[in-house]
Amino acid sequence: MALPNVFNEEAVNLLVTRVNNLTANKVALWGKMSVAQMLAHCNVTYEMVYDNIHKTPNAVVRFILKALVKNKVVNEKPYTHNGSTAPQFVIKTTKNFDVEKKRLIDYMLKTQKNGEVYFNNKVSHSFGNLTSTEWNNMFYKHLDHHLNQFGV
Repeated sequence: MALPNVFNEEAVNLLVTRVNNLTANKVALWGKMSVAQMLAHCNVTYEMVYDNIHKTPNAVVRFILKALVKNKVVNEKPYTHNGSTAPQFVIKTTKNFDVEKKRLIDYMLKTQKNGEVYFNNKVSHSFGNLTSTEWNNMFYKHLDHHLNQFGV
């Protein structure tokens, strides 16, 4: 079963609606992050695509990530609750809900506008070249997991 397409305007509009249904005091159904931290956490995926602020893993770490983690991230199977995450994705500081929400929506819209062609065979920060379907699965699955975490 194919996941909704983050390069499709209708699918992105549904995701944006879900993000807009979050409130600053929304409590997670599982996990330890605040809603603002969750938004910042979701932004990391996009920062790795659009912003040069995260250190690229060395060749050995990339090999391990590609061999052991990539398939779990880019397949269609949903994430389990309370799974482990890479250190760059751990958000320990307090974040501004409105700022992180706007950043996430802007990233989602930018990704949709860039489209499938832009992402097909684009090099990922951690996994090497990915197909547009793998990029889609990674983006959608991660967002859906955390939006479900906060009941939207």
